[in-house]
Amino acid sequence: MTKDLAEFARAKNVKYFMISYTDLFGGQRAKLVPAQAIADMQKDGAGFAGFATWLDLTPAHPDMLAVPDPDSVIQLPWKPDVAWVAATCVMDDKLVDQAPRNTLKRVIEEAARDGMHVKTGIEAEFFLISPDGSAISDQYDTASKPCYDQQAVMRRYDVIAEICDHMLALGWGPYQNDHEDANGQFEMNWTFDHALATADKHSFFKFMVKSIAEKHGLRATFMPKPFQGLTGNGCHAHISVWDETGKNNVFADNSEELGLSAKGRNFLGGIMKHASALAAITNPTVNSYKRINAPRTISGATWAPNTVTWTGNNRTHMVRVPGPGRFELRLPDGAANPYLLQAVIVAAGLDGIRSKADPGKRYDIDMYQFGHTVTDAPKLPLNLLDALREFDNDESLKTALGEEFSSAYLKLKQQEWNSYASHFTQWERDHTLDI
Repeated sequence: MTKDLAEFARAKNVKYFMISYTDLFGGQRAKLVPAQAIADMQKDGAGFAGFATWLDLTPAHPDMLAVPDPDSVIQLPWKPDVAWVAATCVMDDKLVDQAPRNTLKRVIEEAARDGMHVKTGIEAEFFLISPDGSAISDQYDTASKPCYDQQAVMRRYDVIAEICDHMLALGWGPYQNDHEDANGQFEMNWTFDHALATADKHSFFKFMVKSIAEKHGLRATFMPKPFQGLTGNGCHAHISVWDETGKNNVFADNSEELGLSAKGRNFLGGIMKHASALAAITNPTVNSYKRINAPRTISGATWAPNTVTWTGNNRTHMVRVPGPGRFELRLPDGAANPYLLQAVIVAAGLDGIRSKADPGKRYDIDMYQFGHTVTDAPKLPLNLLDALREFDNDESLKTALGEEFSSAYLKLKQQEWNSYASHFTQWERDHTLDI
């Protein structure tokens, strides 16, 4: 792993570093620092006014210093004289506890004390759209079932291949790319990794996809539901836990149901136990609930859950177990903060293992056709306000994620909901003007 960023710059001919952190709303913030100054920045950090981003700080707070983590440095494949590096946020010589990457690192350390090393892979879906955001970018992408469309993916070959080439060069192990279930939608997969590494890659991936799309005169969006009637952008997470050596998957046990060990079931039990509350983080926007509570889409299915259920290899549930030793959480969407997504998964699962939580009854029905017959499983929140209330009522999850983080997140997200609720819409005029 890289330890000296100045040496990294000399060896790689890097001229500038992007010292980057992610705020509570998933906004990626950065300062562009010349390589000649990076040694001082690595020691002392780059100064930011935290209030100017989505953190619960005021203009009176002192500088928030973003100290670059050299282990995370990535040279931009499409602009190799620049390197991106994730930062640790510090203020007055103390960690900023509400900063998402700090929150994730704290939860990971807590899990490690119990001998748990969580590894995850994510499936980040996105749309390629027109620069003004009004339509998908491919006028010929009109099939009612466009998933895996051979012609459509090749019409965007230049964009998809360039991104995949970059992931190959970075050693991420990308292994498949496809046109997804909505017109204009794509998914790219790379090899799973430790939770922090996956979060850093996820954060960089979003930056990279947007940058390459802009280079080709397009725009990329990870918005959960950018177009009515089309399948939304999910961000499914595949989860497993390994021992200290990193070689033994403690979720794998072929003698157990679906090849999922007792510890794996308890971790899953934690996810099920906290599902309604963790939705506030895995589905963090007003728009998120247009995806998980959507009516049938043009393709015939939303591919998103609306009920807290789990199953085997069946994509109509919130959690599926596609094979031994891991499970897939299908709840998160494209707006999920890369660091908070991992943090809430680890926190909920750790609580599940400690409390020996039971995931409950396994359902193998088609939830899109027969979901109405399930009467003993909670429904997922209908909107962001409901999710925030569930999160606020989940004291153990808030404690696991940290009181400072939880308080800041709830405060700012409540402000966001209030802004939405006070926004005057055309829908109101259409339905109320003549009453």
